[in-house]
Amino acid sequence: MTFATPYLAPVYPEIFLLTALSAILMLDLFISESKRFLTYAYSQLALLVTAALLVMGASGHALSTFGGMFIDDPMARTLKLVAIVAVSFVMAYSRTYNQSRGLFRGEFYVLLLFALLGIMVMISANHFLVLYLGLELLSLSMCALIALQRDSASASEAAMKYFVLAALASGLLLYGLSMLYGATGSLFMPMVANAIASGAADPAILVFGLVFVVAGLAFKLGVVPFHMWVPDVYEGSPTAVTLFISTAPKVAAFAFFIRLLVGALGPMVSDWQSMLVIVAVLSMLLGNVTAIAQTNLKRMLAYSTISHMGFLLLGILSGSLAGYASAMFYMVAYVMMSLGAFGLILMLSRDGFEADQLEDLKGLNKRSPWYAFMMLLVMISMAGIPVSVGFFAKLSVLSAVLDAGMTWLVVYAVMMSLIGAFYYLRVIKLMYMDEPVDESPLVAETDHRVLIGLNALAILVLGIVPQPLIDLCMASIGQSLRG
Repeated sequence: MTFATPYLAPVYPEIFLLTALSAILMLDLFISESKRFLTYAYSQLALLVTAALLVMGASGHALSTFGGMFIDDPMARTLKLVAIVAVSFVMAYSRTYNQSRGLFRGEFYVLLLFALLGIMVMISANHFLVLYLGLELLSLSMCALIALQRDSASASEAAMKYFVLAALASGLLLYGLSMLYGATGSLFMPMVANAIASGAADPAILVFGLVFVVAGLAFKLGVVPFHMWVPDVYEGSPTAVTLFISTAPKVAAFAFFIRLLVGALGPMVSDWQSMLVIVAVLSMLLGNVTAIAQTNLKRMLAYSTISHMGFLLLGILSGSLAGYASAMFYMVAYVMMSLGAFGLILMLSRDGFEADQLEDLKGLNKRSPWYAFMMLLVMISMAGIPVSVGFFAKLSVLSAVLDAGMTWLVVYAVMMSLIGAFYYLRVIKLMYMDEPVDESPLVAETDHRVLIGLNALAILVLGIVPQPLIDLCMASIGQSLRG
């Protein structure tokens, strides 16, 4: 049951974050270039306090505010904490990279915090308009981040592509939501679900609207056939921005799917399940096969992302509580792996040099056995090899699909994983068996080295002891869906 409250307690973290980023935006105007580190420090402090407010406000039941339009439940709190941690890692990993490229400015951190605010609003949305408000706040912030390197033609091109396609996808999503509103007479997700379950809505209009909603959702997740922007944006953006795009927005996209498809359109599970099957099958095929042909490391990881999002959809399309929990577990695992991969790319990059080609990883073991080992952990986890969190993420998703009776889909997914293992193992081969092209020493800040180590350790530990995270996902999803 959702407990309505006249107080703003459920939205305290968002209010603080908005206040903090506004203050940082103003303070940055008076900070000299030599003291720009203060902007970074204040941003990290804002994230820490926001996370503390989330933890202190945690309860075993759901709270709502703004007339029930904004909901704070266990799933929302867990996903928000994951997003906050991801953004904090993005800031830490990208600090040196930004300093060497003139991006160590207040705009970068304010836009990151604005994007995080959009993510948090999306996660807690219980109303179509609130969901769309968070989505546009995230999308516009991402567009500005992609174009932040103003003297880069590739970054400007990537931003333009994302802006145009995102506007198209938003139009499709809005049109679908308007169809759902016309059929059910409500913008509140629980009321939409009740209207559909009671049979009061026109089935033809519902299916028509559902098609457009799934199309809009598929774009935000970056899956086939709405994947066109992913490789171009990953390659064209500054690597620090690519790191963000590949992590925290995926948390928002997962919440988007759960709130809309499971929460509002749960009674139509047989309709959207068949759509997601097609999207997942195509995403795993195109993502894994196309990644093999890539020589640019960022483009390879972009196509890898498409295939991973196809796997994530397997958990959602299973239509079961265990499936939703496995998809959430997969999403958290993917965020950890993506943080590790791009964090190491940022570490290998230096002033005037982008370590974004596969050949840049040649002989990494001879340059730094420790960093090579960490990249090894990330790659075997992405490939789904045992003793890594990626293995259990794929195993939990496939178990949910098997329980749903779709054996053929499990066999197909395993085959796609075997194809995908090729390009991950190729990276390991380059690091350990080839001679280095660049003999320069690897230099990184202490906090970057420590966080990369913790990142890799988490991938390894959760691969050995995954049950606590699985239980957390199951409890969060279960409590939220039961309301």
